[in-house]
Amino acid sequence: MQTSPDGKTLFRSSLIVLSVLFTTTALVAPVRPAFALSELKNEQGQVPQKPAEDGQTPPVEEEQEETGPLELPLPDPLIRRNQAVTEPSDDAPATDDKADDEPEVPVEFFSDIAKAPEPVRRMRELIVEAAASGDIERLRPLLGKGMTETQVSIVETDEGPVETLKGQSGDEEGIEVLAILLDVLATGFVYVGKGTADEMYVWPYFAEKSLATLTPPEKVELLRIVTAGDFADMKEFGSYNFYRVGITPDGQWKFFVTGD
Repeated sequence: MQTSPDGKTLFRSSLIVLSVLFTTTALVAPVRPAFALSELKNEQGQVPQKPAEDGQTPPVEEEQEETGPLELPLPDPLIRRNQAVTEPSDDAPATDDKADDEPEVPVEFFSDIAKAPEPVRRMRELIVEAAASGDIERLRPLLGKGMTETQVSIVETDEGPVETLKGQSGDEEGIEVLAILLDVLATGFVYVGKGTADEMYVWPYFAEKSLATLTPPEKVELLRIVTAGDFADMKEFGSYNFYRVGITPDGQWKFFVTGD
């Protein structure tokens, strides 16, 4: 193909213009860094971290595992069945002062005074004679003194035993107390504390017997000492709580008191 000299000049001018335009475009366009494919992909839900202004890499926060609400351990039960004392489970369970297998001291009931030791029979006889006389002063030598003095009240007093008994009587001379003493000693008796320091012969035997188990004849014997109203009160109270007499096996008059 043949071209005129003017045409060649025009073609060369076009090429020069295109070269200048291409070079200008390359200089004006911003240069973007190239990234690797792995840098372009982020994990699902991960927010890209902004670079720190000072050029240091920001610390990476450790991923925390999702946990449920904080639960405190339950304390040991304060009350445990079949135990008398509430204690934590780490401690040894408390026990009663008296072991379950400890044998109880037997209680023997008697209606025949001949079954009692001779010193006991002798002291009882002397008490009966003094009470039947109607003179309360005849009890004074039998009531003892000092360490051997007979207890006639559950409350401590500075008075002598005879004066205390007079104060308990419904009359000034103490006749009522003497009558009660005779009635008490006329009943059966009970032997308690065998083999112990509290070994004793006690009148009446109601003091050591359940009132709920009394037979009709025994109730008659009890009502010779107390009234029907007193008996009803005793059953509600749970035991006999009227006058009682205690004599040790060696014949010492230990007590003549009322109350439980």
